[in-house]
Amino acid sequence: MPEYKVPLRDIHFVMSEMLDAESHYRSLKGAEDATPEMISAILEEGAKFTERELAPLNQIGDTQGCRFEDGKVFTPEGFKEAYAKYVEGGWPSLAHDPEWGGQGLPESICTAFSEMIGSANWAWGMYQGLSHGAMNTLEAHGTEEQKEVYLTKLVSGEWTGTMCLTEAHCGTDLGLLRTKAEPNGDGSYSISGTKIFISAGDHDMAENIVHIVLARLPDAPAGTKGISLFVVPKFLPDATGAVGEANSLSCGSIEHKMGIHGNATCVMNFDGARGFLIGPPNKGLNCMFTFMNTARLFTAIQGLGHTEWGFQNSLAYARDRLQMRALSGAKNPDAAADPIIVHPAVRNMLLTQKAFAEGGRALVHYCAQLVDQVKQGTSDEVRQEADALLSFLTPIAKAFMTETGFEAANHGLQVFGGHGYISEWGMEQNVRDCRISMLYEGTTQIQALDLLGRKVLGTQGESLKRFSKIVHAFCQEAEADPTVREFVAPLARLNREWGELTTSLGMKAMSNKDEVGAAAQDYVMYSGYVVYAYFWARMAKVAQAKLAESRDDAAFYTAKLRTARFYFERILPRTRTLSETMLSGADNLLALDADHFAF
Repeated sequence: MPEYKVPLRDIHFVMSEMLDAESHYRSLKGAEDATPEMISAILEEGAKFTERELAPLNQIGDTQGCRFEDGKVFTPEGFKEAYAKYVEGGWPSLAHDPEWGGQGLPESICTAFSEMIGSANWAWGMYQGLSHGAMNTLEAHGTEEQKEVYLTKLVSGEWTGTMCLTEAHCGTDLGLLRTKAEPNGDGSYSISGTKIFISAGDHDMAENIVHIVLARLPDAPAGTKGISLFVVPKFLPDATGAVGEANSLSCGSIEHKMGIHGNATCVMNFDGARGFLIGPPNKGLNCMFTFMNTARLFTAIQGLGHTEWGFQNSLAYARDRLQMRALSGAKNPDAAADPIIVHPAVRNMLLTQKAFAEGGRALVHYCAQLVDQVKQGTSDEVRQEADALLSFLTPIAKAFMTETGFEAANHGLQVFGGHGYISEWGMEQNVRDCRISMLYEGTTQIQALDLLGRKVLGTQGESLKRFSKIVHAFCQEAEADPTVREFVAPLARLNREWGELTTSLGMKAMSNKDEVGAAAQDYVMYSGYVVYAYFWARMAKVAQAKLAESRDDAAFYTAKLRTARFYFERILPRTRTLSETMLSGADNLLALDADHFAF
């Protein structure tokens, strides 16, 4: 049976040694409780919960899946009980305002726990992950009454939440949605329409489900400017705030999917269901972006989770599996063959997984600290700067980490050889579960367009300059250190090239807008490799400094340095191909007439 062990040592390294969590929390408003002792205790308890309660349910969720019977959804064996323990442990309230029953800790601590959940059992984690997004949306845009009625129950974990955007005829293009909201005359609205692909849309784990729904008012303008946001509960709260009568909504069916079988992906029918407006009329998409940005970072964590899980299990197998002799001579002469970890081809796959896992962890936790600054920064300037930087990095994190997560999951299956194709080892499940991450919350292609078209060219390059200045400052500071010159010099060169490529693409786009779409996916991947290079250079610098100070934990820091070297020498050169393909233009994609694709 596959296993998962929380990489606590590396999480501590990223949070405390690279990102200096202690100083970070001191710089925030209202983060006094986030002491090193508190953080360590939370991480330790989180590791116990995810390793003992969630990881053993991962394969069960895949093989059993969810059941849809008599209009109700039933989750796999053990899921409901694990959720009860999650609520009992106070985990849903970790990063929410004490006013609504939360513990008031920074979001970045919750992010560390989310990584553990996502790696241990992604399908289970989606139930609480969607709730977290619903909480953030209500906290940011809900009325005081909505917070009192719905947010308190979501924070306690008694109720869960969803995000209801997609309809059968529209996914990313939300301007086409048809769900209607008719005013009832008493401040409520009658919501009618059908939403599809609703993760955790119905289940048996909590007593109520709070749906956050996009719909159109009768006088709404066309397109995305005419969308409003509503809270629509499965059961209407009574006068005391407890679960009351059933609302006029139902789950019509659940999807039969490639993966994440343990999570219910529902068709939700709203038949005049009673809902309540969140935020201003016709500004629902603006409010929903609170949820969507949360979901996109959460999906980036999915890429990290599948990478880490695949790495841990393929590493264990590679150490035990005996096949052939090393080309340089027997490494295990007392046995009939050597373990496959001695073979360079296998090492390449394992190191790729390791480099993507640890690089992704650094990026996720860096983004989480930006979320902290947006929410708890001490000045408008700090909050706005963090928000702008987070806006730039979010599409990179979502697209790059899910693409590399899928690559790493496939490497895991490949390490197992034929056994990887067999269900009992769990590697083929990891590949199947991972595949959705590049699709939902905006496909890789949508993230790429958002990055290049909206975030970079749409700001005349200012968003890129904001981050590249950070990289440049690091390179200037570190260039005098000979122990990290091998990382700093190529990083500085790529940082300059990043800006030059962007300028070239911007010039081409001035005469042909299709150049943006043609280059976007290569651009987001190129950006991801450079961003990881920055974090790997930072991690290498910390590791070198630690080795110079002491020989304590030398194996960990040495491994960090050698993985950094592998990343720079074996992975980062992929940018050379990407720079050529993104500059090759749109003609090679559009010259073939659509009718000529047929044969």
